[in-house]
Amino acid sequence: MSKLLLLDIDGTLLDSHKKLPASAKEALQQARLNGHDLAIATGRGPFMITNVLKELDIDTYITFNGQYVAHKGEAIHKQAIDADVLNDIFEFADQRDHPLVFMNENKMVSSIDFHPDIDESIKTLKMAHPEVDKEFYLNNDVYQALVFCEEEEEQQYHDTFKQVDFVRWHRVSCDITPKGGTKASGIKHLIKATGHSIEETIAFGDGLNDLQMMDVAGYSVAMENGHEETKKRASYVTDHVDNDGLAKAFKHLKLI
Repeated sequence: MSKLLLLDIDGTLLDSHKKLPASAKEALQQARLNGHDLAIATGRGPFMITNVLKELDIDTYITFNGQYVAHKGEAIHKQAIDADVLNDIFEFADQRDHPLVFMNENKMVSSIDFHPDIDESIKTLKMAHPEVDKEFYLNNDVYQALVFCEEEEEQQYHDTFKQVDFVRWHRVSCDITPKGGTKASGIKHLIKATGHSIEETIAFGDGLNDLQMMDVAGYSVAMENGHEETKKRASYVTDHVDNDGLAKAFKHLKLI
């Protein structure tokens, strides 16, 4: 039976050096030859995954943790964050010297010329510090934003802004997405377009933003390098991403 394989990028497809292991690439190509469909499910934006999509010849993806979903290269679901809410968050964060980054499908911009927290976290994605445009969110749809603060400063955002979700992905940064917008909601939009049933989906991930996707998918695989909570919730835990974990999971599930 053909499966829809939903692949997180960082820590799942890409190893700890942000490289695609040869074993993973080979496994994906073989799985496709065996009749399975491949899709990306990531917290990154479309503009941040063009190289991966090209290298793996994938044109179906859930990005921004479910806010921007495309099938065969065409957007089938887009959900922007309310501009008034973003404005309130911007003012709140500004009073606390917490910078923001705003993203649409094409680019990311920063609320500040340079900030070490932005630099540190964005560099882990192998990207440069974004250009500054404080009014970007007033003139563009924003599908995801980032607020830069440490873990002990995070709770005040949850308490103050109930219309959005804050999900930590880095020591100094949280994703901001519309309430309830997750990779799981993205899957529901995607299966309508692909014709797969939810039972035919297998989710592969490692982070906290993969939890809902794992709960909703027919089967789920966590990487050994994943968050403890993610490993607890997965149907199966495979080896570390740096140790051919993805290819080993494909073999275990008899996808290849």
